[in-house]
Amino acid sequence: MNYLIKNATLVNEGKSFLASVVISEGFIEKIIPLDSQQTTDNEQQTYDNYEVIDAEGLLLLPGAIDDQVHFRDPGLTHKGDIASESRAAIAGGVTSFMDMPNTVPNTLTQQLLQDKYDIAANKSMANYSFYMGASNDNIDEVLKTNPKDVCGIKVFMGSSTGNMLVNNSATLQRLFQEAPCLIATHCEDEAIIRHNMELFKEKYGDDAPSSVHPLIRSAEACYKTSSQAAELAAKYGTQLHILHLSTAKEVQLFSNNIPLKDKKITAETCLHYLLFDDRDYQSKGNFLKCNPAVKTENDKLALIQACVDNHIDILATDHAPHTLEEKNKPYFSAPSGGTSVQHLLLGALELAKKGVMTIEKVVELLSHNPAILFRINKRGFIREGYYADLVLINPNKEQVISNDDVYYKCCWTAYSGMKLSNTLTHTFVNGELVYHNGIFKEDYRAKRLTFNR
Repeated sequence: MNYLIKNATLVNEGKSFLASVVISEGFIEKIIPLDSQQTTDNEQQTYDNYEVIDAEGLLLLPGAIDDQVHFRDPGLTHKGDIASESRAAIAGGVTSFMDMPNTVPNTLTQQLLQDKYDIAANKSMANYSFYMGASNDNIDEVLKTNPKDVCGIKVFMGSSTGNMLVNNSATLQRLFQEAPCLIATHCEDEAIIRHNMELFKEKYGDDAPSSVHPLIRSAEACYKTSSQAAELAAKYGTQLHILHLSTAKEVQLFSNNIPLKDKKITAETCLHYLLFDDRDYQSKGNFLKCNPAVKTENDKLALIQACVDNHIDILATDHAPHTLEEKNKPYFSAPSGGTSVQHLLLGALELAKKGVMTIEKVVELLSHNPAILFRINKRGFIREGYYADLVLINPNKEQVISNDDVYYKCCWTAYSGMKLSNTLTHTFVNGELVYHNGIFKEDYRAKRLTFNR
């Protein structure tokens, strides 16, 4: 099906303007600014067989690209899977995702990596890529990674699941020196975390409140390892992307006076670090428990400002579902991780509504910058010749997030009760209308991301 989206407010590449967009054979065929929409009879006839969507009063944005999710497939599919979580993603306007390797088994060989791509080809409604996982003893497998069709290499420089903590100095040096593509890191110092955990176990026993989480997984633990990663990257000229920044102190590690396409060391933060702080553990409890921890109001405000002034380049989710039963356990027994891929775009638009950043900046953080940083082929922008990954937003229809309305397999989100100023009406993936006002194109399967490297 080809489409003509008429009279939308197009938000793209730092501008907002009225335009119509023509979608043909999966791609953006033409962008027609409103002031140039006078068409000849022949041109009008060209679009007679197109499905017309009148988007007057709606915002047209490029689909969001989430560079950090845990969709739990394979091996942990009682929590979530690629089918359920990609469905939630497109309902929230995330048209592409990059999934992490700490599944079961851990993605530590090229064959296991290919297995995940095969699963996604059969199940995913959003475009997909998967990180190759690193451990202390699989470096030869890591170095086989193809940079043209794999988003990056994930290195856990801190606590992780399974055999994925990389703390061997020789292994780290070789990874940073020889990696064929971007290295994405989780940075927390294991020794500091263990020391802090013992102190709070001694103090509280099994009855610790969730509010101790940012004290155990402290700012000190984050900065020690993120600064180490930045030093290694600077030494070897590695393209390093530090994930889920959670502290004000770490911001100083990143430049804001270099064009993103030329940056070698970049940062991502997540929506929950911009919307919550340590005061929210009282009401959210373990549902706010994630790694790294949500920290102070000062950290939150500093991270927001870092997004505005280009120290932080990408806003993502770290979407990581667990069952309600798991999350309702006592603090020390409850796993870390939360759900938000359905709410990334609309939640980020609340920051624009509050005036802390512009809507153009939101689009930059969620769409343009991931495409530039990862060098994704023909995505992340509304440009002629690009894949038609697009979303339409009604900026005048409010809603309240409810656990009853989420599409996650685990059926909960820490965002429950949050009021949103906007509602998503349409999601296009590769030119296909895959979501419209609560209705999915259930049989649609998306594409593997490719990279211009």
